[in-house]
Amino acid sequence: MHALIPHSAESSSRVASHKPPLLRRAQNIAAILIAAAALSGCQSMTMNSAQVRVIDASSNSGPIDSYQDSTALAYNLDYGTATSYVPSAPGTSTLSLDKAGTRQTLVAAKNILTAGKQYTEIVAGSLANMQQTTLVDQSTPAPSGQFAIRVVNEASNAGPIDVYMVPPRARLSNTSPIATSLAVGMNTGYITIPDGTFSLSVLPSGVAPSAAARLFSGPQVDYPSGTARTTVLIDRQSTNPDNPSPSQAIQAITATDADAQ
Repeated sequence: MHALIPHSAESSSRVASHKPPLLRRAQNIAAILIAAAALSGCQSMTMNSAQVRVIDASSNSGPIDSYQDSTALAYNLDYGTATSYVPSAPGTSTLSLDKAGTRQTLVAAKNILTAGKQYTEIVAGSLANMQQTTLVDQSTPAPSGQFAIRVVNEASNAGPIDVYMVPPRARLSNTSPIATSLAVGMNTGYITIPDGTFSLSVLPSGVAPSAAARLFSGPQVDYPSGTARTTVLIDRQSTNPDNPSPSQAIQAITATDADAQ
């Protein structure tokens, strides 16, 4: 929610220049109070509802619709995509994933959502064995000078993995992993790291770090102070699934949980 200003700064200053000082001061105070009320209304709406986003990590389910009880959260969500946060009713409800365009439920579970909190709902696994996970997200900024990252392993073909955050010009072989033996369906929890630029690299668990062994090597990404991110690792869909190269084995979905205020 945003307070709307009816004139440009230039036109407002021209009009204001012809008004008595006391009238201009009173109008300025009124404008500040209106803007504050608008911002307060936005915060109240956020605090009175939960926020839910949905990530589709199920490679063969086809497009899906997401529901909270009978209320739609998202339509026609494809593999490897994520929604933004959607305001959702707090309390106990059923979060379900349906075949797109139908009310044929593929997977569902009861959840207790708390007003003012953020959640990520992940659907993963095969169509015959779909799994639904709801995670509580970090909604406050990371400490000053640090960022927070949470990695979720939903790459079922990769198995357990080791996760690295590699700084620029650093060798993978000289970098310590931020997580080891991360099993499919598990997550690291939030890990705080000094802010900066990093490349996310993923290797099979226990394998000596080398470029040739990487299942995934992301671009250099800037992680500013205070940011919090969730990265979900999923199987890459290949045009030749019987013979994917190691660099094509995994893809990453990164979503924003919080930014510095």
